[in-house]
Amino acid sequence: MSVTNLDLDVLRSFATGVALGSFAQAADRLGRSTSAVSAQLKKLEMQTGCELLRKSGRGLELTEAGHTMLAYAQRLLDLNDEAVAAVRSSQLEGLVRLGLPEDLGESVLPTVLGRFARAHPRLQVQVQSGKSADLLQLYDAGLLDLTLLWDVGHITPPADGVALAQLPLCWIAPADLPLTRESLPWWPLNEGGAQPALPLVLLSKPCPLSSLVPQILAREEVAWRPAFSSPSLTALWAAVGAGLGLSVRTRLGLPAHVRALQGDEAALLPALPGMQLYLCSKGQLAPVHQLAQLLQQSVAERLKQDGCY
Repeated sequence: MSVTNLDLDVLRSFATGVALGSFAQAADRLGRSTSAVSAQLKKLEMQTGCELLRKSGRGLELTEAGHTMLAYAQRLLDLNDEAVAAVRSSQLEGLVRLGLPEDLGESVLPTVLGRFARAHPRLQVQVQSGKSADLLQLYDAGLLDLTLLWDVGHITPPADGVALAQLPLCWIAPADLPLTRESLPWWPLNEGGAQPALPLVLLSKPCPLSSLVPQILAREEVAWRPAFSSPSLTALWAAVGAGLGLSVRTRLGLPAHVRALQGDEAALLPALPGMQLYLCSKGQLAPVHQLAQLLQQSVAERLKQDGCY
């Protein structure tokens, strides 16, 4: 049986053209002629035996087979680039200092560290976990090479900060507790008109949500009471899962025993703003630059996995 070996160079042209929305732009970026890129696309369709692109107005769109090929192309190219980086920089030594908000440690860090260790086996990664305001101070002081930061308007990201995502804040409840107007134990008004206080489970100050959420409830004239407070996010999730009250976070990296309220459940409670995720990197050194790229990739994968898009 004959084996079809896909050409990585062809796959890169295909993936770049889709990403840019123009194969003419892809040709320019890759230093090729438009006709050469067109020939590569025809070669790829011949190798797969499938139409990967079809006309849509004045442009092109992916077919179902094209979407499948794109997913595999990206994986193959990522593995190729990782292998090349590993071979070229396997002898580098030193320390890369990374800052992470606590809620991204378990969801993003394992994938990043595994990929980075394979590419740079002699480099040490030092991770500092903490609140975004504290991480920003360490970064500004030159004590971190790169850091992820959450912002709800309480910090001013540095000039080298790149916005990775704008995520809505959500009300977080126990995973096994259905919340409806009939079953929600603290909501809405009682028949007699007295409003039970909404129990809140929040991180202790200086977490900005510890001030922002009460401000929102006060503006909406919603009675609330502090049910649990801790500097530890793990303790916060334990309290929510135990049914002590509701909390507020994004859907990114939620543990299995809690969930974000949506639809009719979320409509029972005041609307919440969004929170911006930034990546700040002093990426002059190759290992720092690569770790920043791995962070962006891992965050994007996790956002998709958690349904944040």
